[in-house]
Amino acid sequence: MQFAKADSEAKQLRKQAGTWLKELRARAGLSQVELAQQLGLKYYTFISQVENGFGRVPTESMQGWADALGVNPRDFARELLSYYDPELHRLLFGNKQ
Repeated sequence: MQFAKADSEAKQLRKQAGTWLKELRARAGLSQVELAQQLGLKYYTFISQVENGFGRVPTESMQGWADALGVNPRDFARELLSYYDPELHRLLFGNKQ
């Protein structure tokens, strides 16, 4: 049962991350298709999957996402880490405010 609870919490956090990413994309004035093009992705559906909590921004592409969305890459990665691995985020940076 512990795994089910952790899995449910992880899904909820990915969904929250997706909402945050969607807000960033909207502020940048980009559609999912435009963001996918800037990231060199063949299919925009990956953007949709991430924004809906069914996927994650791969670590190796965080820089590209940050650049495309017009945000500081370090801040971008730190925020995503708080959703994707909250315990590691807490160990590195303390509790999220």
